[in-house]
This record gives sequence, C-alpha cells and structure tokens, in this order.
Amino acid sequence: MDSNALLCAAIANYITTSPQQRITFAQFMDLALYHPEYGYYSSDALKIGFKGGDFFTSPNLCADFGELLAEQFLQMWEILGKPVPFSLVEMGAGQGLLALHILKYHQQHYPDFLTALEYIIVEKSPTLRQEQQQRLEDFPVRWCNLEEIPPNAIAGCFFSNELVDAFPVHQFILETGELREIYVTTDKNEKETNAPCPMPHAPCPSFIEVTGEPSTPQLAEYLDLVEMNFTQSAYPDGYRSEINLAALDWLSIVADRLQRGYVLTIDYGYPASRYYNPRRSQGTLQCYYHHRFHDNPYINIGRQDITAHVDFTALERWGERCNLKNIGFIQQGLFLMALGLGDRIAALSEQKQPLSQLLQHRDALHQLIDPTGLGGFGVLIQSKGLDNTEISQPLKGLILPE
Repeated sequence: MDSNALLCAAIANYITTSPQQRITFAQFMDLALYHPEYGYYSSDALKIGFKGGDFFTSPNLCADFGELLAEQFLQMWEILGKPVPFSLVEMGAGQGLLALHILKYHQQHYPDFLTALEYIIVEKSPTLRQEQQQRLEDFPVRWCNLEEIPPNAIAGCFFSNELVDAFPVHQFILETGELREIYVTTDKNEKETNAPCPMPHAPCPSFIEVTGEPSTPQLAEYLDLVEMNFTQSAYPDGYRSEINLAALDWLSIVADRLQRGYVLTIDYGYPASRYYNPRRSQGTLQCYYHHRFHDNPYINIGRQDITAHVDFTALERWGERCNLKNIGFIQQGLFLMALGLGDRIAALSEQKQPLSQLLQHRDALHQLIDPTGLGGFGVLIQSKGLDNTEISQPLKGLILPE
C-alpha cells in the first residue's frame, strides 16, 4: 500500500461530513485524481513516460504521432477556408510533447499555417501545466480553462488524446435485476449504511463500497441515450460497470465554445454495445501504477492513475444533441496509416542512422498501429458549423487505403 495519508484523511473527512456519510464513486475518483493539493494529477506523484512513470502515451513513443496529426489539422484549416486565426485547442496536454511535435512540424514544413495558428492548452493539473510551459516556451501558446473560452469563439479544432478516460465515472451494480449505484464510505460508517456489495478485489481498510439508489436520474437517462437495457436476462446478478456523466458535461461545453470546425477525440474505448457486453461483467475500470495495471482503486490512493474506457456511442449521440455532426469513427492504427504512417515505415530503410536507432524508431511506429494496443484506440471526429461543401470533403485520416 502506498497511499497518500493526507489525501485519505481528506477523503474520509469529505465522507464523514456528507449527508449520508457516503459519496459516489465518481466523487471518490475525482478526489483521488484531482484534489487540489493531494490528488494524483495535482501533485508530484504524477509520472508519465517509460522511466519511473506509471504509464505512457503515444507522444512518448516518437514525434510521428504528433506530426501525422499536424497533417490532419492542416487539411482541416484548408477545408475551412484558411481562417485566421485557426484555433487548435488541446485539452489535457500531458507533458506538452504532443504540442511540441505538432508545432515543430508546422514550423518546419508549413510556416504559413503556423502564422495563422492559435494554439491553446486547457490543462487542469498545475504540475503538468508548469512542465508544458517550460517545454513550449519558444512557441506562442496560451493556457486557459475551458470555461474561460467564450461561447462560439473557436474556429478550428478541439482535440484530446487520452483525456476522457480520466474523467470521474459513476459505478453501478445489478442486484436482483435492479440497477444500484456504488458508493464509497469508511469502515466506521459501514454499520450505518447498506450492506457492502460483492467485490472482485479487497478494498483497503479505510474505504469500502456500499450500494444504494442511484444518486441522480441522469444515470438512467444516460443508459436510455445509448439504448442499454440491463433488465434483460442476459445480464447476471452482480454485473457492474461505469457511466461517464462528466464526459457529456465536457462535450456540452466544447460544443458550446466551438463556432465552426471539428472535435477530435482519441482514447481507448468501445461502442456501447461492446462496452456493456454481458461478458464484461466487472466493467472497464483500471488503475496504473509503475507501468502495471490492476482494478483496485482503494490502494495507492493519490499515487496511481485511475481510468475507465470511453463509451464512444455516448459521445456520438450526446454530440448530436449539442449540434455536433458525426464525421467518422475509426481505429487509431487505420487513422495514422491513412495519414501516411505506412510511408514512414517504408522510408526507414533509406535513412542513414545507426541500426539501433532505426530499429527503435520502427518499433515505435509499429506500436502506434498495433491493433491490440495503441492502434486499437478509437478516433472520433465530429464537426459543427460546416456547410455542405465543407462536409463533403473527406478528411485524410478517415480515407481507408484500398
């Protein structure tokens, strides 16, 4: 156990002072990740990368991921008639590597686009924001909160890579055919609450799970949105999974701020029919600690990342309600191949560099398209405010090679 004692005390106090002396799992996850002083993303516990990190993302492998995205952004700018400024809003920019790769590539190959570009980073973590500012000090980047962007202010593209999976999720469990929400309480409150729900893992002594009535009707509304009915006999008693209401709130704000352009979301996840498959009976929640993953959020509190896969059906359908048109949904591997990653792999043999570097680069490119790993991530592209001529122009990343 490597939990942050101060964070555990803060969460326990939050539970004790709550009306029913329990909190939703979404509230627990929010505190564990985003508590302003001790949360994983707010403190120096956050580690990204191969050496000493808890996890890595596509930009950690090589610059090619960002450079291929840069090609897609260039085409988006051209389709929109080359507006000035063209705003690229990166939400959750990690260490700033993706921004660096995109901006450097435009600087070297498309200086006219760079001149027209307004690069904005929305970053909740003060630790990551500081690292981003140091890494990107040579480029005109500005930082702000999503709420600070005025409505209908952005012509360009909102994009994210592995952001939505870190939003706090509600958890539910089926008990005798009824949908019950999973709450978190402390040991001393257990006797005053409902009986603990069945657990696939043993929680740490400080926090336990109990079940109760859903905390909000929005949970049922979400399931209606994605057309999932858990009263069917196919779902066993004890079936548990997640509902990401925060993703819908986030998408509502993004759609409100976008006047004209695109929303590009890259993350690991499934359509709702796969997400809520009866055989996926324990949900998708995962914790990452020193490049190892497990499913127990009640250990290493404040020291580990907690994530859940993304329900892309929910993003598509909620986007439609927010005036976002679905342009396409594709696997990351196919998306990158359509943007030219295959040509980059073929060109490696012609490059003059040490064999070890060449093999390392080739391995990185193959990891980006591996369908069992990063290549299996989903890429969802939505648009707003485009006329029929603009919509009819296919994006390069969605054109599958014949």
